[in-house]
Amino acid sequence: MWTDKQRGLRVSQEELLCKNACGYYGNPAWKGFCSKCWRERSRPPGSQRQTRPSSDEAPPTFSKFEEKKNTEKGRRISTVRKLFWGSASPPKPQETSESHTKMLKAYENLEPGDFTGFLKILRSPSSQRLQSRCIAFLNTMEAYHDLPIQKQSDLVQEFYQSFAEYFRSFPEAQVTQIMEHVEKLIMTRLHKWVFCHDSCDDEQKDLALQRRIRSLNWVTPQMLGVPFPDENTPVTGDPFMPAITAIIEMDAKRAPQDKLACVSKCSQHIFEALSTSNNEPANADDFLTSLVYVVLKANPPRLHSNMQYMIRFGLPHSLMAGESGYYFTNLSCAVAFIEKLDGSALNLSPEEFEGYMRGQRAPAALTKRHQVANDTQKLCEELQGRQQKLHQGVVALTMELQKWVHVVHSQLDEATSQFDKVQKEITAQAEASQVMSSLAQDGSQEKVKEQQPVLLPNDNCQAPKQTAC
Repeated sequence: MWTDKQRGLRVSQEELLCKNACGYYGNPAWKGFCSKCWRERSRPPGSQRQTRPSSDEAPPTFSKFEEKKNTEKGRRISTVRKLFWGSASPPKPQETSESHTKMLKAYENLEPGDFTGFLKILRSPSSQRLQSRCIAFLNTMEAYHDLPIQKQSDLVQEFYQSFAEYFRSFPEAQVTQIMEHVEKLIMTRLHKWVFCHDSCDDEQKDLALQRRIRSLNWVTPQMLGVPFPDENTPVTGDPFMPAITAIIEMDAKRAPQDKLACVSKCSQHIFEALSTSNNEPANADDFLTSLVYVVLKANPPRLHSNMQYMIRFGLPHSLMAGESGYYFTNLSCAVAFIEKLDGSALNLSPEEFEGYMRGQRAPAALTKRHQVANDTQKLCEELQGRQQKLHQGVVALTMELQKWVHVVHSQLDEATSQFDKVQKEITAQAEASQVMSSLAQDGSQEKVKEQQPVLLPNDNCQAPKQTAC
């Protein structure tokens, strides 16, 4: 079986983590680093470097971003403030402690995932300051939408950090939920300005990746080592079809968290398909190879742009840790594997791989699939011809039936007219016979009267004698 062969795609848990050993998930788009380490490495040499927490510390929190902000009170913060207020120090509106307490209490009572409730609280008078900051930031981003994409990403990430400071007294889970609402509100408005920006080459990379995936349409699950269900297992269609549908839906979403939710949904469907295919629990290798198969079969539209959009404008916590971060890291590894796919990863020789890429060869499973498709097409053509003949027969039978009905109606009309004539003749004959019988009866009565003798009284006739008892 192909599952016994050594797979060319094997990624351990350590390889998914950041190269800087910070404990967070890395990403091929960041050269194997997490987003925070990558931003630090990309910083100009003259700026200060932030110390990274050790691997045994707690997961990343929004409160820890305050340390980063304090170390970066230079060029970026002054630029943001100048964009917002036109001066180095923004005016601080007067806000009473009672109003601030009321606002915090309203956000504390917010249900998880209630985006409509978040908007209602944000529009309330107690949240006037937060609402004004959101409106000012949106207006600024729309006015300066021609800035380089990396600059826009820095501004958005800086806004997330500054907004999270209002809720630093909240538990981390509650701050994360509030910031997810903020991200959805901000990025839904900014999607048309920052997605696939003109200052980057995302569109060209999308086309190149799409052509690459299309050229690998001959890759079968057997070559990747994807555990498909056995022949004895009743499965209708491709078990990975729900995962393919979920990854395609990613392009229709606007907020980064909604796109990331499609990635998570796709991954969960893959695990469900693997659970029906194997009697053993799914491992990381099976999941990654199945994800590669799903991406090859789906060929999602603007895959590179969607991934870069989540990297640039998504919340760092969602991409660096947790279940969603693990799924996104695996998706990045799958895309990187597809871009560098060669014959050794598929247990093929270089000559066989080139033959498949040029279309000179076809896998046995693919050939069998084409044969089944051709047989099905021939059967469909044969059935179509039989259907046409049957349709012609039905039309001819309908015409003959109409003619027969017409003949039957004419014969019925003729029989009805003849029946009326016969009935009239019978009636006339009956009346004539009745008249003849009445005449014959009258004549017989007259003959009887003529033949009856006339009895005359005789004098010699004596009355009977009376005898005595």
